[in-house]
Amino acid sequence: MAAGKLYIGRRVRELRISNDATQVQFAERLGISVSYLNQIESNQRPVSAAVLLALADKFKIDLSDLSGGENDRLLSALAEALTDPLFSAYGANLQELKLVAQNAPGIAHALIAAHQAYRHNSERLASIDDTLGRVTAAVEQTPYEEVRDYFHFMDNYIHEIDMMAEKLAAEIGIGEQDSYTVLSSHLENAFKVHISRTADNEDLIRSFDEARRVLTLSPYLTQPTRDFQIALQIAQLAAGPGIDRLLAAANFRTGQATEICRIGLHNYFAGALILPYRRFKQAAREVRHDLDLLSVKFGASLEQVCHRLSTLQRPGDKGIPIFFARIDRAGNITKRHSAAKLQFARFGAACPLWNAHRAFEAPGQIIRQLAETPDGAQYLCVATQITKGGHGFQAPRQHYALALGCEISYADHFVYADNMEIRNRAAFDPIGISCRICERTDCAARAVPPYKSQLVIEHHKRGRLPYRIG
Repeated sequence: MAAGKLYIGRRVRELRISNDATQVQFAERLGISVSYLNQIESNQRPVSAAVLLALADKFKIDLSDLSGGENDRLLSALAEALTDPLFSAYGANLQELKLVAQNAPGIAHALIAAHQAYRHNSERLASIDDTLGRVTAAVEQTPYEEVRDYFHFMDNYIHEIDMMAEKLAAEIGIGEQDSYTVLSSHLENAFKVHISRTADNEDLIRSFDEARRVLTLSPYLTQPTRDFQIALQIAQLAAGPGIDRLLAAANFRTGQATEICRIGLHNYFAGALILPYRRFKQAAREVRHDLDLLSVKFGASLEQVCHRLSTLQRPGDKGIPIFFARIDRAGNITKRHSAAKLQFARFGAACPLWNAHRAFEAPGQIIRQLAETPDGAQYLCVATQITKGGHGFQAPRQHYALALGCEISYADHFVYADNMEIRNRAAFDPIGISCRICERTDCAARAVPPYKSQLVIEHHKRGRLPYRIG
């Protein structure tokens, strides 16, 4: 897979300013001319391999921090917004989008937010429901969407919380005994909280009585869920000040968004406590990201393992960049994150050709796929189905597909690539991001026509689709 040219002018300029260097001083340390540095900072020229190596050598930075990451996510979200027919008269090529994402990220975020507000307003008007006329509710992001975007553009890695959880894990001995013993002992010794497993209300997974200092857990919880809920209680009691600082800095528009994010940060702490960053990252490398082995080694669920793999983005100590999603039977993506080039669509369902959908047909099995997106990028994709709930014959159960993967250049780090024809391009299935923004013209699985495309209707001919995409 060919590497694209790297335009990182804003990041180079920020690095120079953070080191209190003039362009003359900075260029001298890199061994390049001032005019070349000026062209790099203004994104008139890409950085060369020699300059990248000089940046790593002279300023001790991780090269992976200079490429991909937030720019890829922002570029993907911006490109998807501009596929809307609203912008049909304003075509922008990929290079123009990159310049905006890299040099004016604030403008890009503002445009994405404006487009999202426009979509909400249009959907409300189209439904003609009883909320028509309440403009504020119609045009703003929902609190849930605002929090989703917060984690998305934070790279799904919250450094302060992750470091705090890892430090506590080392102090209390996570990994030295079974997690339940360690976590329950710490909860009792540090916070005087007793655990009860006799629930009065079977619909509650957990309940904390602050006055009595009792954490009540459902007696029907699986071991990974039980341990996670104890870790979550520790997060609520131990991580408050740090989480308060993060929430203040996030500056959410509503109190509801703030509290939703607080839940997310508590959950993040709990996951990072049970699966400490460096131990988990090292173990993932050793077992080549075998999900079952990681689950057994850490006493965690498959979902907890997959989610944690998606957060291994610590500056200077990153894991393999993967994408991760949780999908319900209707095709809704209920969790999503991508540290890889592949970015999930913000609107609409996932591509029907993606192997995630086949996981529901084979519960308990690992489904593998080699896939290629329209831009030529190739991926190793892994999916499996899980069931949640179901404590008793009449209890409702939720079925999800967990999907994760990596760019094919990292496939050797995954046990799931074994015996697959990763060097054979014919072995790769063509997939897209979602039908509404996919540019493939000959896909029989297409659900809706792509935006910004002319449809050719021929009443006397019929191919795979009732129209041709012009």
